[in-house]
Amino acid sequence: MNAMVNTAPAAQALGKVAVLMGGRSAEREVSLMSGTGVLAALRSKGVDAHPFDPAERDLDELKREGFARCFIALHGRFGEDGTVQGALELLGIPYTGPGVMASSVAMDKLMTKRIWMAEGLSTPAWRQVHSVEETQAAFATLGSPMIVKPVREGSTIGLTKVTELAQCADAYELAARQDPLVMCEQFIAGDEVTCPVLGTGDEARALPVIRIVAPDGNYDYQNKYFTDDTQYLVPCGLPAGEEERIQALVLKAYLTLGCRGWARADVMIDATTRRPYLLEINTSPGMTGHSLVPMSARATGLSYEDLCLTLLASAALDNPAGKA
Repeated sequence: MNAMVNTAPAAQALGKVAVLMGGRSAEREVSLMSGTGVLAALRSKGVDAHPFDPAERDLDELKREGFARCFIALHGRFGEDGTVQGALELLGIPYTGPGVMASSVAMDKLMTKRIWMAEGLSTPAWRQVHSVEETQAAFATLGSPMIVKPVREGSTIGLTKVTELAQCADAYELAARQDPLVMCEQFIAGDEVTCPVLGTGDEARALPVIRIVAPDGNYDYQNKYFTDDTQYLVPCGLPAGEEERIQALVLKAYLTLGCRGWARADVMIDATTRRPYLLEINTSPGMTGHSLVPMSARATGLSYEDLCLTLLASAALDNPAGKA
């Protein structure tokens, strides 16, 4: 694949920048790692960038202190779910990543699936559940293995792979502690891949697919962020034509939800049929040393620092006419 062209403007033209990191979600620790990396990258490019933790400071300080735009390095609720995006819209400060509606919908895995299904995009079968009994009934319908997870959480937090009926109670209770909305999902056995998208509208492009090979097939929170045992394969080594089909599917999933700026979709490929299934889309992906968007971008010739600058340059408002 040809190297992506970095079209970011000069650092001085971007003004005073806040890197939003930390926050109040269960992914605070990872967000701080992402934000620290982004902050260093932007400063290395001459950007007047400053850390800003919404868990410790009121967002209206952004306006009072003259910030011109925000790089959102928050993950999970109160950062990736449309709430911060809405506040920045009211403040009139452009921000990176999808807008209010797309961020809110993408954070809700059930709503995301409903939209994808309506558009004819493949995603594993699921059931929303409200009790242990409903989880057990879903297990009888969806079969083993089955995934039980919170609807509005990320980084596999609160997720359980259920292989027998006796596990349903603990799995439901673990998920429900993270979110009152809980879902059960058919498990797709096969290759696990992820694919980022950069850009907006007709300019949006899927980056190279990354194939993930985790220890014992368990790509959990620990193996995502804190070990070096997980393998990330770029080029992905999939059979001929599969990468292009996955990129096309992910790009359509991104545009269907109204995403802009950037996002990253997770996909499972059925080992028998080779059919790809969309799992979810992350609208504020990780930017840590183990993160996947920088890895995919690097395969196109775009460095971590230039990726951060390009994303910052794409900061926008849903309603630019309302900018103060």
